[in-house]
Amino acid sequence: MAPPTLLILLLLTSSSFANSAFTSDHYSDALTKSILFFEGQRSGRLPATQRLKWRADSALHDGSSANVDLAGGYYDAGDNMKFGLPMAFTTTMLAWSIIEFGGFMQSELGNAKAALRWGSDYLLKAATATPGTLYVQVGEANSDHQCWERPEDMDTSRGVYKVSAQNPGSDVAAETAAALAAASIVFQDSEPSYSQKLLQTAMNVFKFADHYRGSYSDSLHNAVCPFYCSYSGFNDELLWGAAWIHRASQDTSYMTYIQSNGHLMGSEDDDFSFSWDDKRAGTKVLLSKSFLENKIEEFQSYKQHSDNYICSLIPGSQNSQAQYTRGGLFYKQEGSNLQYVTTSSFLLLTYAKYLDSNGGRASCGASTITSEMLIVQAKKQIDYILGDNPMKMSYMVGFGDRYPTHLHHRGSSVPSVRDHPDRISCDAGHRYFNSGSPNPNILVGAIVGGPDRNDNYADDRSNYIQSEPATYINAPFVGAAAFFSAH
Repeated sequence: MAPPTLLILLLLTSSSFANSAFTSDHYSDALTKSILFFEGQRSGRLPATQRLKWRADSALHDGSSANVDLAGGYYDAGDNMKFGLPMAFTTTMLAWSIIEFGGFMQSELGNAKAALRWGSDYLLKAATATPGTLYVQVGEANSDHQCWERPEDMDTSRGVYKVSAQNPGSDVAAETAAALAAASIVFQDSEPSYSQKLLQTAMNVFKFADHYRGSYSDSLHNAVCPFYCSYSGFNDELLWGAAWIHRASQDTSYMTYIQSNGHLMGSEDDDFSFSWDDKRAGTKVLLSKSFLENKIEEFQSYKQHSDNYICSLIPGSQNSQAQYTRGGLFYKQEGSNLQYVTTSSFLLLTYAKYLDSNGGRASCGASTITSEMLIVQAKKQIDYILGDNPMKMSYMVGFGDRYPTHLHHRGSSVPSVRDHPDRISCDAGHRYFNSGSPNPNILVGAIVGGPDRNDNYADDRSNYIQSEPATYINAPFVGAAAFFSAH
């Protein structure tokens, strides 16, 4: 009988998807487009360097109802909302993509840093506009979702929501701290003063998150739920935030915090998803680096739990937990499933990098998993997204010959202000929502929610669980595409 490691390797490489349908040039193209997508999600005054010309300035007075400037940032998905929790996670993942794989981005590194800075600039505003307050949302989700309106015409309520000592939001605040700290690493050499401002603000926001503990879902109720409820609670974000600040600052007090609080904040939990809501798997991989590279014994358990997470994704391993479609796609849940595909692929590649640079291996029971096996598994998922799948369809808009053309996305589906300068009202926009025609504005690089558990995809604007893109789907993909563009 073949040894367990060989059996797993055979399972990973026996798929028809193992023989790549894509070259380095294809992955470079996907990288370019995955970053370009963020320009289509921009809110605020657009810069002269804006490349998606069908977009224009929007929501310039965000924050005015609270006498603060909250213009800028990103619309989270196909609506015109600015939700703080997914925006902060998007920013963290863009930063992590650049930190780990920016060396492979070549000419796209500047564009990736611009996409990151669009998010980090906004989060700085949100965190510093009013002492003791973090602004975490602009817009009324229910009224926004009743309209089908391009952002340039938006006239729905732009209510402002915040967390404070009286109404805590440790989850969104700690994620914001993580985003600012991660971004500070990216800009450390090129813009040291900006980097220092990011890091100091991250520390301040983290202190606020930790001191005034509570979930923003409990403080803001139906303003954020059911859209972006913090289902996992706030402990995972506190540990995640501390881990990022420690990495950015090397301040030993954050290591002490992690050592003292980790067991209370999920360090001993084996959780098998990583998303805008649940940071536990990402935190373990992030902290495993300290053990693998610096042999900090207190962090050895994070390596062990990272192994458990990675093993859960590997078909045929003793600890395999993941479900896959017949076509080979990691399938976590019906709604926006590709977000879990891009985050897990990113963690596979990042952990492979950590293992490879330190001669390490992942242990899955009696099996040993090498970094090469993790890369193979991640590649299958990225290739599936790009078109190596039963539908023979790319789930990235503008990549390949066949891709979604009926996105659940207001700005993409309503004629642009350049082509239709007259205002299109909330109700008038529904004619475009109901139209059978392709979206007139191509949101290049957008990765949609993706196919169902049977590998089927309906290119239908009303089918938002499959056809809606989101910033947090793309952000981890940026890192993965950069890796494969060079490998």
